[in-house]
Amino acid sequence: MKTNVFKRLYLERGVTLIEVLIVVTILALISGIAMVTLFPRLKEGQIKTTKTSAFAIRQAALQWRAEHPEECPTPQRLVQDKVLDSASKITDAWDMPYKIICEDEEIIVVSFGTDKKEGTADDIRIPTAVPAKQ
Repeated sequence: MKTNVFKRLYLERGVTLIEVLIVVTILALISGIAMVTLFPRLKEGQIKTTKTSAFAIRQAALQWRAEHPEECPTPQRLVQDKVLDSASKITDAWDMPYKIICEDEEIIVVSFGTDKKEGTADDIRIPTAVPAKQ
């Protein structure tokens, strides 16, 4: 009879602190591996989204510039003049506004990239064939 009481207490004892710590450690390792694997994909997605939005802004700026050849638009002006849809994203993936540069007949849309500074290597320029002026 005494043996049954101890056996029952042993079976109903619950979870120890060591067991909880082991489970938490395993979960932390799994989430760390997932972050290392997925983080580069996040950056790639941000860059692709920014390039797509910059291309759409450039197309709208080309259309706007055909009617206003003496001025260079801003993304806000393109939305205001209804050349860009008001639902269009006029900030890049890092919540910085795009910069539109009008040089002669060329229109360049620039995102300052992850560091949010103009003129650095991570800047995204559309079209990409036009080099940055120093």
